[in-house]
Amino acid sequence: MNRHLLIFLITITFFSCKNNTVLYFNQELPSTTPKLFAPTIVNTDNVELNVVFNSDHTEMFFSRIVDSSFVIHHSELNNGKWSDIEPIKMYDDSVLFSVACDPTITKDGKAMYFLGVDPKLYNNNVTREELYTIPPDIYKSEKVNGKWELASKVDFLVSTEYFETYPVVTADGSLYFRSNRPNNKGGMQTYRAQYLGDEKFETPVIVDIKTKNKELITYVSADERYAITNGQGKFQITFNENGEWTKPKEIPLKYESNWRYYCPYMSSDEKFFIYSRRYNNPEKKGWAGVEKGEVYWVNADILFNMK
Repeated sequence: MNRHLLIFLITITFFSCKNNTVLYFNQELPSTTPKLFAPTIVNTDNVELNVVFNSDHTEMFFSRIVDSSFVIHHSELNNGKWSDIEPIKMYDDSVLFSVACDPTITKDGKAMYFLGVDPKLYNNNVTREELYTIPPDIYKSEKVNGKWELASKVDFLVSTEYFETYPVVTADGSLYFRSNRPNNKGGMQTYRAQYLGDEKFETPVIVDIKTKNKELITYVSADERYAITNGQGKFQITFNENGEWTKPKEIPLKYESNWRYYCPYMSSDEKFFIYSRRYNNPEKKGWAGVEKGEVYWVNADILFNMK
């Protein structure tokens, strides 16, 4: 090989790798062994969960429990540098305790859906334990002139009096989510609501997954080519083949006991699988007993090599 060509290729590879690490807060990129995502930046002594990026990888979001509230935080990439981590205000000043987590960003980066709890339902007069039992809904915030606006509840066909969780928005604006609303299958199901435009959705329909273990979709790719499910305390992957979802296959991670694995996401370039896990006090159930929450990432080859 020509010496000058070799030097050129080495230089290009070096700067490509360097730029890639900048995209991820200058971290060393993970192999097929999971590692903590952005220690001291995202992962701290607080409980953190659900890291997600916008489609052009210029804004990163995650949730952190602060003073008993779930608060969405973000950072923006400008001129090759990430801004300081800042919370996003989703409710007005009268709200003392709040729930805002599991963000998902539209393709144009101008709208965010997330899991929220209606502040008016409890009038700031509940304990932390009671707050976490109130049925959550799906909320939406819009980015106007570079700032995320206060959120409002989504279309009543999506947000109901029942539980709605894990919203995921697709490239065409449609929503996948979980709900325990009355249905002919019983219990919690995955739903898809086709986006009609002008903030309107068609009536959500159940997504049929070929499973016997009650795996439910918690992430779907923007083009709906594949989805990641949760079931039996582990992650699975299912692929969309001619409009039908394949039987979910377990994603091979080292699942540790007493930890709950949840909030699966993919990086916007689909090179990395990002997920959360939390440790519960064995004597307490649910979020009230969570003592530690962490976000991990791993090379996505462990997913796509399974197809």
